Amino acid sequence: MPARNPYAEYTTNKIMTATPAEVTLMLYEGAIKFCNIAITAIEQKDIQKAHTNIMKAQRIIEEFRNTLDRKYPVAEDFDRIYVYLLRRLFEANVKKDKDILEEVNMHLRSVRDTWKEVMKRNYEAN
Repeated sequence: MPARNPYAEYTTNKIMTATPAEVTLMLYEGAIKFCNIAITAIEQKDIQKAHTNIMKAQRIIEEFRNTLDRKYPVAEDFDRIYVYLLRRLFEANVKKDKDILEEVNMHLRSVRDTWKEVMKRNYEAN
C-alpha cells in the first residue's frame, strides 16, 4: 500500500471542490508557475526541464482555447491572446529564451489579475 500523501490529497480535494472560476484561476497560476520553472531551468542550462515546463504551460493555454465559449464575442479576443501566447511559448521553447517567457508571464499575470477582479465583482454582486 503506497504511503499517504496529505499534500496530494489536499490538492486533489481543492480541485474537486472548486468552482469553474476557481479552476480557471488555478490554471492561470499553474501556467505562470511552469513558465517560472522553465526560466530557472534555462538559467541553469537544464534544457529538458525547460522544455517539459514550457510544454505544460502550452497545454494549459491550449485547454483555454479549446474551452472558449464561442457564442460570446469576447471569446475571439481571448482566442487571439491565447494564439499569441502559444506562438511565443513555441518560440521560447525552440530558442530556450527566458526573455520570451518573461513576456508570456507578464501577459498571463495580467489576464489572471483581470480574472481575479471578475471573480471578486461576481462574488460581491451575489
